[in-house]
Amino acid sequence: MNIDTEASGPDPQAPALASVWTRPQRQRKEQLTRERIVAEAIRLLDEEGLEALSMRTLGQRLGAGATSLYRHVASKDELIELVADAVYGEIEVPEIVDPSTWRLALHAVAHSLRMAGLRHMWMGQALGQVGMTYVGPNVVGVTARTLGILTMAGFSEDEAAKALGTVSSYVLGATAAESGWLSALRRNGYEEKDWMRIIGPTVVESVADSGLTEFYLEQLKRDPQEVRMENFSYGLDLIIDSLQARLAARLADTGDRPTAESKK
Repeated sequence: MNIDTEASGPDPQAPALASVWTRPQRQRKEQLTRERIVAEAIRLLDEEGLEALSMRTLGQRLGAGATSLYRHVASKDELIELVADAVYGEIEVPEIVDPSTWRLALHAVAHSLRMAGLRHMWMGQALGQVGMTYVGPNVVGVTARTLGILTMAGFSEDEAAKALGTVSSYVLGATAAESGWLSALRRNGYEEKDWMRIIGPTVVESVADSGLTEFYLEQLKRDPQEVRMENFSYGLDLIIDSLQARLAARLADTGDRPTAESKK
């Protein structure tokens, strides 16, 4: 009887031993949801601007085909409505109990809207392209709470709606202009302060015959971010001053004095 004294090894033809612990887990693809689509769309818009947004590009970033996206979002316009409403979710609307603080509260809402627009510099351009239906939950929430501030102050519901529309139009328009300026600088690789140092001498030279040289020299010494904020606040104050004057005249005519209790 012959005995094979050579070391025996695993039979290459034998099936591999199976174990749950040795078998690699299947990578499960993250589920596509509307919330995930909107979040990624906002990141894309913030990074590359509105021109870069397409369903195909967004699908590639999400690891999904455009067809999969259309199961959740019917069109690019609908997607823009969704991302706009998501941005409105960042806007802070203070609660007030004293009607006399309505000015400060409206200021806070306006500045919060401006900051949201500057964080997402595509916002004004997007709304200019497709407009917006005011039915998104965040838009409705911001609108309702801000109207509540104005009606508590003594404005009628109709006046409050018109006043809010005026303030919103100013904020979105002014912020769109700021965003366009800042986006242009970013595309060309400039910081705002650096560009002002470069363009400053040309600006001063261009106004040499107008008597505005000293004014522009002083302006060019200032922080441009502070100048933009000051200019925005000035325009906002003009609108709110007008609203306050109209409200005072109305209350004087009717003899009404708004209170927190009367608006509950």
